[in-house]
Amino acid sequence: MKKANYFILSIMILLVLSVIHLIQGQADYTVSQLLTEIWTPGRIQDVVLTLRLPRLAIGIIGGMALAVAGAMLQTLTRNPLASASTLGINAGAFFFIVLFAVFFPTLLSEFRLGIALFGAIISALMILLLAGRRMEPVRVALTGMIITLFFSSLTGTLQLLYENETGGLFLWGSGTLVQLDWSGVQFAWPVIVLFLMIALLLAKQLDLFQLGEDLATSLGQNVPLMKLISWIVAIILASTVVSVVGPIGFIGLMAPHLVKLLGVKKHGLLFIFSMVWGAILLVGADVAGRFISPHSEIPVGALTALVGAPCLLYLAWKKAQFMSNGQSKLGNTATPMRLSFSLLVVSILFIALLFIAIAYNGDVWILDWSSFIITEFRLPRVLTAALIGILLAISGLLLQGILRNPLADTSVIGLTSLGGAGGMIFLVALPSVSLAFLPIGIAIGTIFAFVAIYFMAKKTKFNPVLVTLIGIGLSAFGSSIIQVLTIKAKLTVTNALVFLSGSTYATNWLDFKLALLVLILIAAPSILLSRYIDMLQFGEDTAQSMGVNLSKIRIITLLFVVILTTFTITIVGVIGFVGLVAPHIARRIVGNKTRAVWLLASMIGAFLLVLADFIGRTIIMPSEMPSGLVVSLIGAPYLLYLMYKMK
Repeated sequence: MKKANYFILSIMILLVLSVIHLIQGQADYTVSQLLTEIWTPGRIQDVVLTLRLPRLAIGIIGGMALAVAGAMLQTLTRNPLASASTLGINAGAFFFIVLFAVFFPTLLSEFRLGIALFGAIISALMILLLAGRRMEPVRVALTGMIITLFFSSLTGTLQLLYENETGGLFLWGSGTLVQLDWSGVQFAWPVIVLFLMIALLLAKQLDLFQLGEDLATSLGQNVPLMKLISWIVAIILASTVVSVVGPIGFIGLMAPHLVKLLGVKKHGLLFIFSMVWGAILLVGADVAGRFISPHSEIPVGALTALVGAPCLLYLAWKKAQFMSNGQSKLGNTATPMRLSFSLLVVSILFIALLFIAIAYNGDVWILDWSSFIITEFRLPRVLTAALIGILLAISGLLLQGILRNPLADTSVIGLTSLGGAGGMIFLVALPSVSLAFLPIGIAIGTIFAFVAIYFMAKKTKFNPVLVTLIGIGLSAFGSSIIQVLTIKAKLTVTNALVFLSGSTYATNWLDFKLALLVLILIAAPSILLSRYIDMLQFGEDTAQSMGVNLSKIRIITLLFVVILTTFTITIVGVIGFVGLVAPHIARRIVGNKTRAVWLLASMIGAFLLVLADFIGRTIIMPSEMPSGLVVSLIGAPYLLYLMYKMK
């Protein structure tokens, strides 16, 4: 089929979706009524012109802008995984909008685009700083995903601390096309149209750049200037969309790839086709959202992630399947301390923290440890937090060791996100079933993530970057499911944020007993895997020559992690980063011997989560900040630090 025919078919698809989009909603009418009564004043004209047509218009121009921005970023970074969402540009823009909504609402109303643009530029500069000069495709996308995690943790903190100021941003923060009038379209369309035209004017320059920077320079192209202008165009297009409809991901990833499947290569046609398919994807996602839930708004960004995350997984696997294993060092110290001394110091600090956390509530000290508040509330909560910290630290240690991946953690590689999604599906689909069966849903989610990672990464011998990128794609997929179900089940913003962040609030002696049982029966025996993990430090070939059955050991270890993750989510929700940070700190103290790291990391994990629980309980009293959110404020920057060190 000729490209002209493809284009005509694409336009027809967009027209059909647009008509369906206009007749969807609680104000019901048919296509024939739409075509006949739109021209005369009345109910249908009011609904269409005031609500539905602005929503459709912003969907079309927003999809066009995101698609072209994605196509440009893929060329500039030579990265098929690039888009405004995967590079963290959307997340940076949205964070600064939330920041100004809280502290400078007047400035936000006057300079919304400028504020979003500033956040997007910050994200882009972080990408250029952390990704390295080579701009290796998978690494660039991975860095962008970590930047997204970093800004998302900051945004979540603001949304929880300032719920009244940001309450209206929860749905919008997931990406929504809802428009109450034409103001959003009037604000966005001049900027988008102008910079789409500039992008088309840059098309031939990008064709030349795609041949290679050296060749482009020899043919007279000012490569630095062209790259600068192109980056600016892509960032402004993405920022404009974020400032009106919130961060909508994966449109810029999917649309250019769909167009390239049609045989379109030159940037002029690539941009034109991408505009149409970006609009198709965004309007189609909104149509699907209103079909799934006719009486409540499902964020269109969650639906694009449901489709886009598998697309990211496929592209990451396709790009990395021929990589060498490239396993990274786990971090070490040239002068390790004695384990006994290290454990003594950490134990003293931990006991001091336990005393403060139990006796102090942020206002007064309670030294009567027989009081009801201490015995029935404070003590089980603090001790449960300590046990969960141990379980999370052991999970992270096992993952990092068996995958030889310094970035491995249950939150980073998608186990906690899909486990949480499995739990949410269980709660929403089977509301009458006892919560005692909740671990079944969580286990199904974590096993799904485990199977996906194992079979997608096995061919590359579990390349660390690929495993992490697959995990982040799975996390996006799981988070989108949780967002959809949160809206569907009509959870409050606070409850949703607490579940997504993880909290030790209201844990009791039953939770403590369950965590203790898991520690004794599951976590403690995992120390027997230490010698196999130590063998792996010399490389897979050496380990196999020493008689290690790698496939068997990996499956056993990952099953340990799946079980530990299932129960930690069951007890406290989705808490990440403890399993990332605790083993790294332990290795920098006692070196790389897994048994020593296992013991010290367990103590550090307990210390970190008890500290996070204490800070979350006291910093904004009488309200509380979820301990998982406190930990993420430490873990996300630490991930960025690791990426910088691995550059």
